[in-house]
Amino acid sequence: MPTGLNRDLGLFSTMAIAIGAMVGSGIFILPGVAYVTVDGPAVVGAFLVAGILVLPAALSASEMATAMPEDGGSYVYVERGMGPLLGTIAGVGNWFMLSFKGALALIGGVPYLVFVAPELASYILPLAIALAVFFTIINVVSTSSTGKLQFAIVGLMILVMGYFIAGGVSNVGSERLTGAFDVGSGGFFVATALVFISYAGVIKIAAVAEEIKNPGTTIPRAMIGSLLITTALYVMIVYVAIGVVDVQAAIDGGQLESDGEGPIMALAAEATLGTIGVTAVVVAALLALASTANAGLLSASRFPFAMARDGLAPPQFETISARYNTPVLAISLSGAMIVLMITFLPIDQVAKFGSAFQIIVFILVNLAVVGFREGAVEEYDPVFVAPLYPWLQLFGMASGLAVLTQVGTVPFAGAVTIAAVSIVYYYLYARKRVDREGAARDAVRRNIGESALARTRESFESDAEYDVLVATTETTSVEAKRDMLRMATDLGRVRSTVVSVVDFLDVPHRVFSESHPAVIDREAPEWVPSDPENAPSWLPEHAIDPPTRTSGGVDLEPSETATTGTDSASSGTKTTGTDSAASEADTVSTDPETNIEYREIDSEDHKRAIVDFATYEGYDLIVLERAVAEFHSRLFGSDVEWILENAPCDVMLVEDCGFDGADEIAVVANRGAFDPLKLLIADAIAEETGAEINLLQAIPAAPPETQRRTIEDYHNELISICTVPARSTIVEADDEIRGLARFAESADLLVTGVDRTGISGRLLGRPGNRLVDSVDCTAVMVQTREGRKDGVLKRLVMDHLFG
Repeated sequence: MPTGLNRDLGLFSTMAIAIGAMVGSGIFILPGVAYVTVDGPAVVGAFLVAGILVLPAALSASEMATAMPEDGGSYVYVERGMGPLLGTIAGVGNWFMLSFKGALALIGGVPYLVFVAPELASYILPLAIALAVFFTIINVVSTSSTGKLQFAIVGLMILVMGYFIAGGVSNVGSERLTGAFDVGSGGFFVATALVFISYAGVIKIAAVAEEIKNPGTTIPRAMIGSLLITTALYVMIVYVAIGVVDVQAAIDGGQLESDGEGPIMALAAEATLGTIGVTAVVVAALLALASTANAGLLSASRFPFAMARDGLAPPQFETISARYNTPVLAISLSGAMIVLMITFLPIDQVAKFGSAFQIIVFILVNLAVVGFREGAVEEYDPVFVAPLYPWLQLFGMASGLAVLTQVGTVPFAGAVTIAAVSIVYYYLYARKRVDREGAARDAVRRNIGESALARTRESFESDAEYDVLVATTETTSVEAKRDMLRMATDLGRVRSTVVSVVDFLDVPHRVFSESHPAVIDREAPEWVPSDPENAPSWLPEHAIDPPTRTSGGVDLEPSETATTGTDSASSGTKTTGTDSAASEADTVSTDPETNIEYREIDSEDHKRAIVDFATYEGYDLIVLERAVAEFHSRLFGSDVEWILENAPCDVMLVEDCGFDGADEIAVVANRGAFDPLKLLIADAIAEETGAEINLLQAIPAAPPETQRRTIEDYHNELISICTVPARSTIVEADDEIRGLARFAESADLLVTGVDRTGISGRLLGRPGNRLVDSVDCTAVMVQTREGRKDGVLKRLVMDHLFG
């Protein structure tokens, strides 16, 4: 998007920004600290390994920068790839982190300045503030001036460091460097985590991508080139410094702090180059730290600028100065923050917090590439493509997590705090101002939809027998019993089905322990019309005969009373003796693939008997009546809820409101994709009644275009699978239940899901129940065996993706 920013930064100026952002504390402060941490010269290897671990993030950032050459860097990539929430975390966190590091760099030269001029120690704070103001003015006036100044500082610093390496390498003591690359040294990975922050500046090039000439070629060359140069520079300088300075002796002599902090490079120069070398190194150290502050301020200011363009920050930060063509307010705020940190905050500790957060950003940068690639975003067309996808990104994420475990509890807690503050800010300010979503979210939604489509096709095409238990009790109304049987037999139109109608009757408590629920075969129940002329069209022409189904090993005797027998080992259900007549009894078919059986079971607890019988007989679906008075939320639950929580198979609840055929059946997606069983049931009933299916799904008002387009594509695929006419209705509403009810009200049958069983459902309520209660039509609520196992995390993810 055109913004008025000038593309003034060439390859060398861009590389200078990255090198200047990296070379600072990494060379002049951390070598001694890392030496103490690793307890030996393996600090040299730690710098090399850290550089290698940063490479995946550098390559990933290069790819995304050439696809989106916009100011904001890692914030832009994470926001576009992972969504506004994670983008806000990356933007706010990067801004704080760079401000912290800039402030630290400005006062980090204290040991070096005191080394050559002890009398200046009392003026450090005013000098640091003055430099912060100076760099702020430079950044406001011109980005080009900033790049040229950075190039001059970095060029001089590299010359001095080259002089240091050339003059000191001949004085290296080999005994001090034994094990310099020994990755097995104690504390090696802790030291690697410590020096990891030295390379944080490598992706800061992307923060000013909108001001770089020819970004498609310049950005990857500058980013990879600066990383290679800096890594080589670090390894060679640290190799020489550790080889000429006895770190432990320097600590014992008070020249370094007990943790290794201090002017270690000045000590190395004093031992090899004399007074001129010391002066040169001190000047280089001061310049390096100044360049870190300058590059940090330049990069930090672009985060509020980029966030403002996306609606995640106040629009004033997006304003470009007509005179200087720079975001003056964003730069001024960042400069003011650095001044405040210098004046009031314990910079060293806070900077460690920011460093830990930077590792998280590197992980998110690698993850963002995966989001863009898998999301198949049409606009994503990078000039440079990171190699070895996705293994490079997976390696970067895994190594980042490994390094993060080594940063220590306090810095890690600081990173978490920054993330928490960012999340609070997002929900309080930014959430209502954006209507975008990340490529990864849409990619995950599409993958879930494709998986659901595959399962739906498999369900419709399957010829496996699907056995149904229609479980009625003494409280089940006659109308509900008929509707339950009708819907169960309809399944035979799309699947081979055996329907077992079983009356579960409660009997008084029995004293003798050997008494168990009795299984009794019956003739056609009273609520089924015995006269074929009065029977509904969906009922068999003949009466329902005693059962012949013996799956699960249950043998039935056709008598009015139960006989004694052995107990079922698996369910405790009392079975009757074997009778050959029962096995030869006739069955009645409403369809060539649908058989109906009838039984009665007497027990002391019908809910347990239903679950035990379904378990032992191996049923695929239990059909129950949804009793409104019983099913509403209770602190201690209900019989139906207990069955839902313990059923060994799918469960369908039927609430009868005078169902007498249907012209329209509304099928609702409760959370995420449509469950195949709901569609199978709706399709079967629609075939019998000649109804049309209406696929209903609610999404937030004013949704991201990608979300609506993905769901429309998914619905179209579902419609092609159905065997009856179907249409799609996507409801945009802030109140999901009210929006769905408005469109479901006109339907003759509502098919929805059961959700939130257990304590969460009792305390938080059940949206599915609210929807059924809000419409005046017969409703079917479906719970699959797999769906009952969905945890809280999965439900939250589905709500985030589809809600």
